[in-house]
Amino acid sequence: MNSFSISQLQQYSGIKAHTIRIWEQRYQALQPNRTEGNTRFYDGEQLRRLLNIVSLMNRGYKISELSSMADTALFELLDTELQEPLKEEGNEYFISQLIAAGMAFDESAFEKIFSTCLLRLGVKGAYEKVVYPLLNRIGLMWTSDRISTAREHFISNILRQKFFTALDALPAPKAEAETWLLFLPEGEFHEIGLLLANYLIRQAGHKVVYLGSNLPLQQISTAAQTTGATRLLFFWVHTISAEDAREYMKELKLNVGNHRIYFSGSSEVAHQLEPEDQEGYLYSIEALERALIT
Repeated sequence: MNSFSISQLQQYSGIKAHTIRIWEQRYQALQPNRTEGNTRFYDGEQLRRLLNIVSLMNRGYKISELSSMADTALFELLDTELQEPLKEEGNEYFISQLIAAGMAFDESAFEKIFSTCLLRLGVKGAYEKVVYPLLNRIGLMWTSDRISTAREHFISNILRQKFFTALDALPAPKAEAETWLLFLPEGEFHEIGLLLANYLIRQAGHKVVYLGSNLPLQQISTAAQTTGATRLLFFWVHTISAEDAREYMKELKLNVGNHRIYFSGSSEVAHQLEPEDQEGYLYSIEALERALIT
């Protein structure tokens, strides 16, 4: 995919199509191509240029001065800015640049930007302020078929690698520490939220048995019994029917007995459950942190 409409540029950049057109007309910020039917479209280089301009505007530069710069000059300025202190409101800088690197399959740039993000915000801050909004934006683009599966996988897999690296740096839990069992139900594959939970639980000193994605229900009972886990945590990312959600919780409780069950993800699914099951819903990072001390 190397052809983008102006509405797609709006989704990638967060800049309204009307504003993009004004930037084109007033400052020649972008130079769209034209189809034989005279419909404008943009290639990957134009998309990345827009994302670079947006990133630098979030660092205080004006559209008028950025529009006159060549792409190489924008890259050089971005590289310089990456070395400077970042203001709180500058998190959009990271989001835009990670999307730009992901769209170009530029692993080196992605790693450099994300490493700086982790260094400045920490794992929890990076997830809350950068990764979560980044994934939301990518998710919207993917579900509307406006980002290729290959690019979505590229971005997700680098983020997974980064979380595993952060996990490896944590000290080993004590032998007597409580054990949590983490998994994604069958048909669920998006692990980033679960990996963050893994990190926070491990950081709090607990043991974690991480089973990953797409786990059949019948396998959970064996894992819970064998590992001695006392608490279970899973994520529902996709929306399912109320009937299916209630049936899943019923079967899960039958399989694992008296284990404490927590879940996160779709609030729509959570609100479809029985009131006693809703008590295990972790609607935020803070909710998980409270569960870790109770």
